[in-house]
Amino acid sequence: MSFRKNILFSTLSLVFVWLLWLIVYAILRNDYILPSFWETMRSTGSILGEAEFWQAFFRTLGRVFVAFLISMVLGAGLALLSGLHPFVRSFFSPIVSILRTVPTMAIILMLLFWTNPRVAPVIVSLLVLMPAFYAATLSAIDEVKERYGGFARAFGVNAGRKIMKMYLPLAGPAVLSQAGAIFSMGLKITISGEVLCNTFQSIGGLMQEAKMFLEMPMLMALTLISILMGFLFEGLGVLFYRLSVRWRQ
Repeated sequence: MSFRKNILFSTLSLVFVWLLWLIVYAILRNDYILPSFWETMRSTGSILGEAEFWQAFFRTLGRVFVAFLISMVLGAGLALLSGLHPFVRSFFSPIVSILRTVPTMAIILMLLFWTNPRVAPVIVSLLVLMPAFYAATLSAIDEVKERYGGFARAFGVNAGRKIMKMYLPLAGPAVLSQAGAIFSMGLKITISGEVLCNTFQSIGGLMQEAKMFLEMPMLMALTLISILMGFLFEGLGVLFYRLSVRWRQ
């Protein structure tokens, strides 16, 4: 599907959600269940004009970036080792499966005993994103091996050249295509962790505060801002992927 068609259908989807919001609110007429769209927009404008929000915004974004970068390095690095050495893949396979299935709530509750509300959301996000990077990178490496592994074996290419000349340039764009979605997932996990930990000066902390004082339009406004942030970074991921593909050509 072309880029223009993607934009068109994405816009139609957003319009559909907006109309659905208006219809449901017209039926319910209860701001404690679903705030009105226009009241939410007023709250959004008010929030964006407050210094407290921007402090929380950049602190949350910083946590997401830290978790994202560490997860990318660990996940991609372990995937490269797993692609080169079958015994490494066998060793880490059950560990990655455990990290994928362990409940996020349980991790956060345990981390609150061991760390503090500022650090716990970063660690829980890292534990979720690292398996995602590992799986994406390993899948891309397996595809490269299937196509070019025979040539590498025939010419006796060593591990270093495989990484630098095969895996990074050929598997990198495939991983990059998913980086935006992984970052968006990290944003969601980090904010959820901040809500549960009641992290001071964070988007999740502001959500918890809005919930405690029953400020539902503010809670919905913070939710919309978080969603738009996720869309923005997913779009940047797709853009970087397209640019990397063009550069290779």
